[in-house]
Amino acid sequence: MENGKIYTFKLNSGEELIAKIVEITRDNIIISEPVSIAPGREGMQMIPSMFTAEPGTKVTLNTNSISLSAMTDDSIKDKYIEATTGIKLPDKKIILG
Repeated sequence: MENGKIYTFKLNSGEELIAKIVEITRDNIIISEPVSIAPGREGMQMIPSMFTAEPGTKVTLNTNSISLSAMTDDSIKDKYIEATTGIKLPDKKIILG
């Protein structure tokens, strides 16, 4: 894992969350802007993992509570960035001339 990258975590509770890694310590991973993945009417949706935390707060995730982790897929990463920053990234297209 690398600081500054966006990862998907599957927790021991079964919850899946996406977050940006800020710092990695021996027993914890400090993350920012965690969102949980939940089923909705239009398919899977991202919702804030912590509703009452101050926006922008760095959160400590204990490594003992993580069962799986992986880098987040690029298409999902773009949606995460849009959901957490409001910035819509342009579609990646190849220009042929």
